[in-house]
Amino acid sequence: MRPCLFGVLSAIAIVIGGCSHISTEQTANALGRAFSEPAPLVTKTNSADGWAPIIPARGGSWDSKLVRPVSNRGPHAVAHTDGPYKLDSGDQLRIFVYGQPNLSRIYTVDHSGNIIMPLIGVVRAQRHTTYRLASTIRSRLGARFVRDPQVTVDIHQNRPFFILGEVRTPDQYPYVNGMTVETAVAIAGGYTPRARKRNFRISRRVDGAIEIDKGSIDYVLQPGDTINVAERFF
Repeated sequence: MRPCLFGVLSAIAIVIGGCSHISTEQTANALGRAFSEPAPLVTKTNSADGWAPIIPARGGSWDSKLVRPVSNRGPHAVAHTDGPYKLDSGDQLRIFVYGQPNLSRIYTVDHSGNIIMPLIGVVRAQRHTTYRLASTIRSRLGARFVRDPQVTVDIHQNRPFFILGEVRTPDQYPYVNGMTVETAVAIAGGYTPRARKRNFRISRRVDGAIEIDKGSIDYVLQPGDTINVAERFF
């Protein structure tokens, strides 16, 4: 009985060993083909972030780029929109000085680019950010009048925008955050029958100079911009 049992077990071991050898060899061959001939890959990305999917050619290197930049087709802004907001004439500011109700109120930046506060008088605001203006007010109050003043400056209402040309009611209007040329035309009552509806001229004051640019209907505006809707020739 024992020799027979030993023979059966030996036969089973041989069969299992042969199968294991075949499986390992097949696996090695499959891995070799996978690394030598990579299959096409598709990388899915968010197109809103400025990237789009691309499929590399078969056999390309593994370190090749799987994404490529695409042009921004959504609303775009005129130059100089990435920096901090700079105050200018017509902006209304909410200034709060802790413990000083006589100083805490709404101030309007006048045509000279200044605001006038009790105790410290004229304060320059034009071309400053709200943080810089708060720092200036804090420094001047702390120098003579208020001990360790706590000052915050927020924009209560942006300066208006202006729209001219072939719209039904050209005028100045309160700015709405994130508005485009299309929004501005709607606020002005829409186009006249002679309006050119493709390209618009936008004027903007940047660091004391006037910049003029052309934009489409989805151009993003900023406070103080002037939009000119031209007349078509036919």
